[in-house]
Amino acid sequence: MSKSILIIDDEEDVKEIAQMGLEMAANWNVITASSGKEGLSLAQSNQPEVILLDLMMPDWDGKETLKQLKANQNTANIPVILMTAKTQSAIAPELTELDLAGIITKPFRPLQLPEQINQILAQR
Repeated sequence: MSKSILIIDDEEDVKEIAQMGLEMAANWNVITASSGKEGLSLAQSNQPEVILLDLMMPDWDGKETLKQLKANQNTANIPVILMTAKTQSAIAPELTELDLAGIITKPFRPLQLPEQINQILAQR
């Protein structure tokens, strides 16, 4: 059975590339949202197995979106993997207090994305 994954990113091309990689390489069911608020709503209604969340977005950024996801009892236990173009060392201090499953650095390789996600989830 294929995994269900929610991608929350305001950049259409990033969502499309990630979706293509996840569908082609692993046949996963991909749901996409363009904002944190839309992502929270879709996470509640679809209950994905994992969420890929962009750090830099207008309105709710990744940190605010994560805070809202973790504060909601319907989405609090869904693992969240942060996607960011920043290096991990540059953002590490501000992310240590966040309840993240892991971090994937952009740019990523679309066909390797399922493997990266599985490795992160296996470490939890």
